[in-house]
Amino acid sequence: MENISIRPARPGELAAVAALRWDWLVENGGEAVGEREDFVRHFTGWAEENAGSHRCTVLVRDDVVIGMAWLAVVRRVPTPRAPRRASGDLQCVYVVPGARDAGLGGRLIEAVLDGARELGLERVTVHSSPRAIPAYARHGFQESPRLLQAHVAGA
Repeated sequence: MENISIRPARPGELAAVAALRWDWLVENGGEAVGEREDFVRHFTGWAEENAGSHRCTVLVRDDVVIGMAWLAVVRRVPTPRAPRRASGDLQCVYVVPGARDAGLGGRLIEAVLDGARELGLERVTVHSSPRAIPAYARHGFQESPRLLQAHVAGA
């Protein structure tokens, strides 16, 4: 039996998480700009600076980070009924290729949703690849006719 854990990322694991983000880009046909080591440094600094709004959950096997998921928490405008509101966006869900199709990605998604419930978030959205849509649907994500988006930048 493999030693698998899903938990919040520890500060010393952010470089491994950054490497997964680099791998995700390359795996999906993206062209990396710059050097991997520079990106890891930048990403680690970014993660530390944004720890209050972006929470990283990691999938760890035998002390090696093999997956990640980020929950971006956005405070929402208060209403008279709900003076403290927030929603979340599930971002950068990734499991290394050799660990896919064993339910680990689903466990990672559930862990993030559990954290969102603990925070009292109203909803969690996700922008998915076509391959992952069924996985998100199995964990309660649905299409919404009211959630719209406008592309405002070329990125």
